[in-house]
Amino acid sequence: MHSLRPSELSSPRTPAFLLMALVLCCAAAAQAATAEQDEGHGKAVPKPAAKASGAKKEPTADIEASSASNPKEVGNQLREALGTGVAPNKKLTVVTTGKGGGTLVSGEGTPKPAASTTIRVTPRPVKPTPKPAAAPAHEEAALATHATHEVHWDYEGENGPANWGKLKPEFNLCAIGKRQSPINIEDGYTLQGPAEPIAFNYTGSNGTVVNNGHTIQVDVQGDNAIVVRGVRYQLLQFHFHTPSEEQVNGNRYPMVAHLVHKNDDGQLAVVGVLLDTGNPNPLIEKVWTYMPLDAGDKVRMPRGILNLNELLPGDQRYYQFIGSLTTPPCSEGVLWMVLKQPVQIGKDQLRMFRQLYPNNARPVQPVNGRPVREAR
Repeated sequence: MHSLRPSELSSPRTPAFLLMALVLCCAAAAQAATAEQDEGHGKAVPKPAAKASGAKKEPTADIEASSASNPKEVGNQLREALGTGVAPNKKLTVVTTGKGGGTLVSGEGTPKPAASTTIRVTPRPVKPTPKPAAAPAHEEAALATHATHEVHWDYEGENGPANWGKLKPEFNLCAIGKRQSPINIEDGYTLQGPAEPIAFNYTGSNGTVVNNGHTIQVDVQGDNAIVVRGVRYQLLQFHFHTPSEEQVNGNRYPMVAHLVHKNDDGQLAVVGVLLDTGNPNPLIEKVWTYMPLDAGDKVRMPRGILNLNELLPGDQRYYQFIGSLTTPPCSEGVLWMVLKQPVQIGKDQLRMFRQLYPNNARPVQPVNGRPVREAR
């Protein structure tokens, strides 16, 4: 028995005499073994037991050759028998048997090769490469979650506000929520009467201007807070939308600033400052000076330059209602206070923002019978 690779046998560069030598050597070895067994036991060599019917059979190729065969013809037969059905990396088992069911042995006990020899070429099975184990369920879930968080929402097109709720399960409230923001505030349907003032406690602070791909946002560092309904809310950040997301009696303003606060219980309170064209605003001038142009970029403002009092109107009466975030995931339970008096912003300041974000306002949402307080 001898092992060869098909590429070695079928190569046109393999010398023909080597192939013939292999054939004759294998034939002689097989005949000698058969003769020895016959002499020792006086009986024919038994055939191997047949494999079970369900077992998979390896493909074989039978070739006849004799000592008089042309080596080139034997090589051609081997190449033709192998063809393309055997993978080049498989090993082969060469089995030789004498034609006519046995070997010819002379009276002196010297084995002689049969007149012709059948060479059976059988590919030796190669163990399959094991497949990598499947990732654990918790890892697959983590990968799915990671992929989900990369969903991009926008203000127009197929990922615009009308489809936010379909982009991923976390955005579901954008579609089915009953207390969504922004809303149209109608004076004739508000609860008009006294309301506690908002206590603004803003001081000189540090800030980082961020272009987050949806708006210009300023992350605030410092002791800035409001007190309303007897609860203190810390200022986290403020950002801008154009046109204003909130409507008053069906009218939008050119822009609005949203000042986002949070209390110790995690509830959010947002103060909306409506912006109308007029004189340049000193706070916006500072923010625009350090405005990053690329999405994902951020610029740190000089220390203490930020004072949110420069963004507030003199009259701080407000509309109040319970709503949601105006961007995905549209979480509800947010306390909204929209200041009734607008603040002026320069036309050039408005134009500069709109060159980056021409429209980043969510459409108004149904009020669904929510009460809206109008402080008098």
